[in-house]
Amino acid sequence: MNSVGSNCNELKQEYDACFNVWFGTQFLKGNNNESMCAPILKLYTDCVKEAIKELKIDLKEIERNVLNTEEEKKKPGEG
Repeated sequence: MNSVGSNCNELKQEYDACFNVWFGTQFLKGNNNESMCAPILKLYTDCVKEAIKELKIDLKEIERNVLNTEEEKKKPGEG
């Protein structure tokens, strides 16, 4: 899966690879210290935050709960 910002895809792939190594070699052996991937996660997180701003994505709108409400029945654009 690609990142929200196409310019963040490479950082996402690097973080995913680091996470997979950490999970298999550290976490599953009882070590939950996440510092191994922290630097790349910080870069990726910053990139995603910038992409969200550039794309003008309203995070409040994403988190809005509409399931089992009248809002759920509306078609996109109604309202």
